[in-house]
Amino acid sequence: VLLGSGLTVLSQPLMYVKVLVQVGYEPLPPTLGRNIFGRQVYQLPGLFSYAKHIVKVDGRAGLFKGLAPRLCSSAIGTVVHSKVLQFGWTVGGSPLTLPPSQPGATKKETVSSLEQVLKETSREMVARSAATLITHPFHVITLRCMVQFIGRETKYSGTLSAFATIYREEGILGFFAGLIPRLLGDILSLWLCNMLAYLINTYALDNGVWILESGSAGTGGGNLQGWSRRPQPSGGGIQVPLLLLQVSTMAEMKSYSQAVTGFFASMLTYPFVLVSNLMAVNNCGLAGGLLPYAPTYSSWLDCWSQLHREGNMSRGNSLFFRKVPVGKRYVWD
Repeated sequence: VLLGSGLTVLSQPLMYVKVLVQVGYEPLPPTLGRNIFGRQVYQLPGLFSYAKHIVKVDGRAGLFKGLAPRLCSSAIGTVVHSKVLQFGWTVGGSPLTLPPSQPGATKKETVSSLEQVLKETSREMVARSAATLITHPFHVITLRCMVQFIGRETKYSGTLSAFATIYREEGILGFFAGLIPRLLGDILSLWLCNMLAYLINTYALDNGVWILESGSAGTGGGNLQGWSRRPQPSGGGIQVPLLLLQVSTMAEMKSYSQAVTGFFASMLTYPFVLVSNLMAVNNCGLAGGLLPYAPTYSSWLDCWSQLHREGNMSRGNSLFFRKVPVGKRYVWD
């Protein structure tokens, strides 16, 4: 919990800027710069320029608006996630432990490994969904505290008063604005990440074993013809495992594959994050949730379709080298 809280504090300015960009607020006009190919293009302000503007307006403390409810969300989410996982292992039993890959491994082990991945992913999905459901009201308050920067409002000045304001104006449903796309995005990202990692680890790493073949018959058996990389056969021939591919190295490669697939999955599911955040602040009485920044959306599907038509599905995904798209209009002070 303490580690998670520390990371939350450190990442708060980054999230603050990202949320304002997602809403479509551009406080600074585009400037003429160069892209990675050296061509001159008009660029929107990046992370550091945006953060400097916030500091200029609100001081350094302004970069941490919405931190209190976000810390509450992080702490409560960590506890709920841990408890649900613990309950899942208690009910479902301990995870299946498989021996390391050996020559002659059967398809049964692969099937068992897949079953284990499916079970663990299902438990993780339930735990994450429970944590998201319980902490979403804090997430909504966090976003609205940040978006207040646009209209200089003070409507959501404290966590407890924000709860009272949302309940008075929107009822219980107001605490769960944008919940559905957020849940869908989390679930899709989790399954994409774990299944892609499983495919890579099983068919690209485990099956690609380095072996050393001995000389053919008639050479006295003493001449080694060299290393070759091929899938491990089920039997036959004298085989010596390559020492460079130790268990620790294989585990390290698998951890890298998990990180890569996680990044890939987050990129694919980013539109769900964007739509969820926009719905959380849409038509809530703040300037950032109204025109000219956003129309009043009838549902998250309506928000999705309008963003898709405008070509804004990736808005806020990158905070560097933000090129101004042709034909787009932005609101800046």
